[in-house]
Amino acid sequence: MENLTPRFNFLCLIFFWTLVPLFLRRSIAGNSIKAGEPINDTQSIVSAAQKFELGFFSVPKGSSFKYLGIWYKNIPETVVWVANRDNPIVNSSATLNFSGDGNLVLVNQTGAAFWSSNSTISVKTPVAQLLDSGNLVLKDSGSEIPLWQSFDYPSDTLLPGMKLGWESKTGLTRKLTSWRSPNDPSSGEFSYSLNTYGLPQFVVRKGNKTMFRGWPWYDHDFGQGYGNGFTYDLVYDAATEISYSYNDSTNWRTRIVMDSGGSVQNYEWSDVEKEWHKSFTFDGVGCNDYDLCGNFGVCSSVVTASCGCLDGFKQKSGKDISCVRKDPDICRAGDGFKKISKVKWPDSTGELVKMKLGIQNCGAECLKDCSCLAYGTLEFPNIGLGCITWSHKLIDVRFVPEVGLGDDLYVRVAASEFDKLCFEFVESANKKRRIAVVVVVPIISAIIFLALAGGWFIIRRRGRADNEVAVTEPPIQENELEMPIAVIEAATDNFSASNKIGEGGFGPVYKGKLSSGQEIAVKKLAESSGQGLQEFKTEVLFISQLQHRNLVKLLGFCIQNEEILLIYEYMPNKSLDCFLFDDQMRCLLNWTMRIDIIIGIARGLLYLHRDSRLRIIHRDLKVANILLDNEMKPKISDFGIARMFGEDQTETKTKRVVGTYGYMSPEYAIDGYFSVKSDVFSFGVMVLEIISGKKNKGFFHPEHQLNLLGHAWKLWNEGRALELIDVMLEDQFQESEVLRCINIGLLCVQRRPEERPTMSTVVSMLENENMSLILPERPGFYEERFITSDIDSSLGDQLTSTSNNVTVTLLDGR
Repeated sequence: MENLTPRFNFLCLIFFWTLVPLFLRRSIAGNSIKAGEPINDTQSIVSAAQKFELGFFSVPKGSSFKYLGIWYKNIPETVVWVANRDNPIVNSSATLNFSGDGNLVLVNQTGAAFWSSNSTISVKTPVAQLLDSGNLVLKDSGSEIPLWQSFDYPSDTLLPGMKLGWESKTGLTRKLTSWRSPNDPSSGEFSYSLNTYGLPQFVVRKGNKTMFRGWPWYDHDFGQGYGNGFTYDLVYDAATEISYSYNDSTNWRTRIVMDSGGSVQNYEWSDVEKEWHKSFTFDGVGCNDYDLCGNFGVCSSVVTASCGCLDGFKQKSGKDISCVRKDPDICRAGDGFKKISKVKWPDSTGELVKMKLGIQNCGAECLKDCSCLAYGTLEFPNIGLGCITWSHKLIDVRFVPEVGLGDDLYVRVAASEFDKLCFEFVESANKKRRIAVVVVVPIISAIIFLALAGGWFIIRRRGRADNEVAVTEPPIQENELEMPIAVIEAATDNFSASNKIGEGGFGPVYKGKLSSGQEIAVKKLAESSGQGLQEFKTEVLFISQLQHRNLVKLLGFCIQNEEILLIYEYMPNKSLDCFLFDDQMRCLLNWTMRIDIIIGIARGLLYLHRDSRLRIIHRDLKVANILLDNEMKPKISDFGIARMFGEDQTETKTKRVVGTYGYMSPEYAIDGYFSVKSDVFSFGVMVLEIISGKKNKGFFHPEHQLNLLGHAWKLWNEGRALELIDVMLEDQFQESEVLRCINIGLLCVQRRPEERPTMSTVVSMLENENMSLILPERPGFYEERFITSDIDSSLGDQLTSTSNNVTVTLLDGR
């Protein structure tokens, strides 16, 4: 037995070192692979500055499918390039080596090749180097000239410095191709490419079918304030290269991804929140749906996507959305053009468009060609004036309400059409293509322009300071934000009635525009308001020191004689309740929008409770205080009754209860105790309201006398929770996702504060589908439709309520 012990220990040691490579990936020294020094599936190389790593991974985790890829070194599970995406190595070890001609080759344990760099130039001393840009380059030892590079063969991700487009020198056409699914890197259905046959424009296709497209890039897609540090390289030479690339000099981690769902997403990494944030999305929603309105049609996104016909055209039939000429007697003497302003130009692909340079009279040029249907002019960078003419079809035209983003299109019409209205919109029996009548009058500020299309090329991304937690900057002083009254009066036309956009407990709210062109919202203290200078100072001091993408931004304030004003960034889509509780507008909030709004509110609230330099209890969270920007992203507003807590403070009591019926937690409304869990309760109420499209206060159901919280709890216990969801959503949602949100909402409105989760836990539950949830207990105010007067009579507190539209508050001492 003693003689067997050394042998047994030796065998155990061999067995141990055999298993280690199966569970550990180790980085080899340096950032390159040299001849005779291959890497296997337990090894990787890392770029010089530790930004990117190249190695092997499996998808799904633990599967037998092995891929060679590149990912961010310190950001988990963010793969940016896959070599053998359509040819994984299965149930075998893998090695990356050099072939006899100097190419990189990926082989399995039997030596079968699964991928190769396929460079046409043979190299005797090859080196493969991973750069800090994320580019894998193959070159000859001692030379810096790449013979092959991964940037020429993108997967689904565009990184700074990569190109999309065509290049004659290499003969390559670079495009992004989606993963088949989030857990399958093989080539998916969607591609994102630059149209090089016609006027350059970005196009997303599903197979060979165009799903949506961008503008011709000049003056639109790029260079319009996407943030400090971003520059764009646009190359247009029909003989040698047509390409686009972007650079990021700020060292932010950014990437553009063609996702498996068919949307193009731009992501930015937050070192503070340790997660990726979407800075813009390019998709086919609303008027971005390619050819939604057919040939000679035009789409308008006022409130909802609507189809009509261009001037000189009419609807073909009552049920056919396509358009035909009213007067087919065209290409004769007297033909002319109708100018259509502020539109996205028609599709500019292939035979549909012709480009001529230096043409001074583009209209006359168009009239010489009977196939010419319309024209436009633009200034080509470094080239000069260009004349663009369209033939055969005018498809995918849309109005652009955003200032400065539309173009002029000149549509050819017969002489008989010149005295008629420019545009005619007709009714359609197709409910999904609602037709609106457009009247050419000044746009009234009360109309809400919902930018459903929201193309990434027209969204202005704000500066980085608005998107991240500014924990190292000194507090903002009041004098840094003060604005002269004359500036505010000029911006609001002396607070004219036509600029009034709402009214709250603080007083009326006016829309204005500063001399710089920035739109603002001005809150003016009402004489009858229960609020005053203290509330005013509270908002100034609190909001000026809070910087987060999901909090409304305070731009300034003004005190002049008896005038007390707060100036905010203008939110074009007003507040969430304007959509959620309106039978006509509610249908515009699809499930994706609703879940994004819920997550956005949760992130903003988490920042207030944990991540800001001041620990803030809002105390009046409700859907009326959730404002929506032009992308329908939520921003928490109205901090007039907020309270600041110390780091170690968890709860306090007030004798003056302030808030809104239907949103106040039981311990706060009855006993005056409030904490971060009071805000969690209000958040839970909002979650259930957003899911159901119903108000908690005043909720009615014919089968019982419960409020919305009680109704949701009843359905949950009976296994009928999905009946809570808004009927407007129909089949837009995944049942598991809705049930998860209802579960979270019910956890947040539990009667006892200690049973409610913190906002950090809420955010984790919302964003981590694999996180298990506990079952909720009975909610607070289960039976009450609203808080009765018995509450304040029991304690003698002064209870001040706020409706969903009006806030009347009394602030307790600090």
